[in-house]
Amino acid sequence: MGTLYIVATPIGNLGDITLRALEILRHVDVIACEDTRHTQKLLNHYEIHKRLIATHAHNELASSQGIIQLLQQGNNIAFVSDAGTPGISDPGSRLVKQVRQHNFPIVPIPGVSAVTTLLSVAALSSKAFHFEGFLSPKGGRRRTRLTQLLDTKEPFVVYESPFRILALLEDLNALGSERRILMGREMTKAFEEFKEGNASELIQYLNEKPTIKGEFALCIYQEDSDT
Repeated sequence: MGTLYIVATPIGNLGDITLRALEILRHVDVIACEDTRHTQKLLNHYEIHKRLIATHAHNELASSQGIIQLLQQGNNIAFVSDAGTPGISDPGSRLVKQVRQHNFPIVPIPGVSAVTTLLSVAALSSKAFHFEGFLSPKGGRRRTRLTQLLDTKEPFVVYESPFRILALLEDLNALGSERRILMGREMTKAFEEFKEGNASELIQYLNEKPTIKGEFALCIYQEDSDT
């Protein structure tokens, strides 16, 4: 009986991978991944040569059936997303559900995640926080969910692309202008940046840049949450 390994991979800096993750990637028979081209760069860096199969958001259910067949044949398989921990705002949850229903062993190989990376430098005293991940790209739905999150009074973390970051900050400025925000951009990469302020200050900061690049993670919290 084959085993499915859910392997966390770097969110930017290729050095942020565990020795155990490298051992698993070297010894499995097949690596299922969100984007074969992206994963190949990581494998090339560590001189790992494996058969790759694509398992992404648009084909996860169909690909899961092929993975189950491989497991039935006794193959050990690793699944990786493009960056970070699979199943955390990344594909992986439907694959795990399908494999578990067929009673195959599933082993998590923990590692880096953007949410924990950001929170480690957020200086929050609160023990509780909410992880939301990516909000809806539709303005109405995004604002409705933001209102619900702000009403909880607890810190929360969201992800956003460079194309919608200003729209998100405009919504936060309208709905919770008093909240503090720690904004992380390009975390662990060469141009890593953290900027703290309210929504209005961060809008001004980004508008002063010639272009907005990189993926963003934001921790939104109340001023007194760090006292």
